[in-house]
Amino acid sequence: MKIEQARTDSLIPYARNPRRNQSAISKVAASIKEFGFRQPIVVDGSYVVIVGHTRLEAAKILGLTKVPVHVAVDMTPAQAKAYRLADNRTGEDATWDLELLTLEIDDLRDHFGGDLSSIGFDEIELENLSNSETDEAPGDFDEYDENIETAHTCPKCGYSWSGNT
Repeated sequence: MKIEQARTDSLIPYARNPRRNQSAISKVAASIKEFGFRQPIVVDGSYVVIVGHTRLEAAKILGLTKVPVHVAVDMTPAQAKAYRLADNRTGEDATWDLELLTLEIDDLRDHFGGDLSSIGFDEIELENLSNSETDEAPGDFDEYDENIETAHTCPKCGYSWSGNT
């Protein structure tokens, strides 16, 4: 795959991009600032963005005038449309192993001195992960027991609920 540098003002966002990325731009900018530009923007032969709209906007916020791009001249317009959707949609099906995620974040807290703004989680999400319980559920339930604790806090949004009455 050939990567070249292109001026940010020469890249054309796809006008019908159905993905709304505004809330992610600052997080992506923080990541690029910390780790550098590690994923090229993919464009067609006319430099219309296929994937990487959020990275492009983040680069502009950071004042970058050039970014790495891959010109996908081998893709038909239909393939470019399909790839644009697939690239955005496929990541939505992934889930987190909260126990392993918590271990990774704890390691990073030590390394970065607590400032984890570059990894894409906001402070509320990080706090909820720190407070989440990762204990194994009790074994088989032979009968209903209303005294079994079922309180839980979502590590992503912080919503709390309890099955106790």
